[in-house]
Amino acid sequence: MGITRLFSWQEQRGVNKPRELVNRPLSHLDKTISPHINETYGRLPLSFEVNQGQAGSDTLFLSRGSGYQLYLSANEMALALDRADNPSRGRQPVVRMKFVGANPEAAAIGREMLPGKSNYLIGNDPSKWLTNIPSYAKVEYQQLWPGVDLVYYGNQRQLEYDFVVAPGADPRAIRISFDGAENLKVDELGNLALRVGGGEITFRKPMVYQEVNGVRREVAGEYALRGRQAGFHLGEYDASRPLVIDPILTYSTYLGGSFDDEGRSIVVDAAGAAYVTGATSSANFPIEKAFNPTNVARERSAFVTKFNPAGTALVYSTYLGGAGRDEGLDIAVDTLGNAYVTGVTRSTNFPTKNPLQATPGGGDDGFVVKLNPAGSDRIFHVRWRE
Repeated sequence: MGITRLFSWQEQRGVNKPRELVNRPLSHLDKTISPHINETYGRLPLSFEVNQGQAGSDTLFLSRGSGYQLYLSANEMALALDRADNPSRGRQPVVRMKFVGANPEAAAIGREMLPGKSNYLIGNDPSKWLTNIPSYAKVEYQQLWPGVDLVYYGNQRQLEYDFVVAPGADPRAIRISFDGAENLKVDELGNLALRVGGGEITFRKPMVYQEVNGVRREVAGEYALRGRQAGFHLGEYDASRPLVIDPILTYSTYLGGSFDDEGRSIVVDAAGAAYVTGATSSANFPIEKAFNPTNVARERSAFVTKFNPAGTALVYSTYLGGAGRDEGLDIAVDTLGNAYVTGVTRSTNFPTKNPLQATPGGGDDGFVVKLNPAGSDRIFHVRWRE
């Protein structure tokens, strides 16, 4: 028996919550859902829905990943990105990957049908409801270029797409243009990085390989840029065998203001929420539910920020410090969601609470602060000098 998902209005706005969870109190969820479920969820395959009217007419398949929505059409892939500083408000940034010189009639086929069906019960007119929509773990484009197929797949944390080059076919035919990206570059690690709408999309350096007698043999490969188009430069390989080019998409959110900002440490809790500490010189650093919303030093202030598991919204974000230079250096989190931050301060008015040593020692002092799960106050805030 398949699992039916009921899409509420929240999900239509890009918040991927099954309706039965929308109104359940968080305390109840904490008691009934094991943290291990979050890790299991991250390994689930991406679900590619057949478009039966829930998206624009050009869309063949659509999918929802962590921080983005994906729309596949005949000759392009469109990514609509969520933003941590503006979740579900205003227009989403969109980047379009267009396949240059590709076959517009390439067949797009769903592979590995998943057991669940999607239903969109929107409005009070049943004739406009969309029900029993199938979804697949993979989508395959056949003969997108001569002898080149494209296969989309992945899990809830990353999207992958493989270019499968048939024996004798020319991988140099693969060309992709990017619309909506502010910047396009290959970084020092060989990743293709695009700055889009306040965030960064990263296509990791491609894994290129051939299967030889059941053994995966790696082939040298890297991105090759030509203006705002990307292709691949490959080393020697056996042209009589199939070749696979496998990039992986990751999406990260910018965190910071108009001046220097530096993340020093990050930790992830059992639910997948990320906690970051570092230092900022920005008076407009993004603040949310802060116990110290306005303090930024003339030089630098420490900060602590918590992201939701999707990385699309700030749970809380606050300055730490006083009038001098303060930096957060490391962070940890316990099973209750309390964050522990350590760093260094030169502020004589560093805000202590339940201190072991309240009087500044002069010069650089160490500090440790424990924040409650809401990030709204300190449980203790201690400074010391050796």
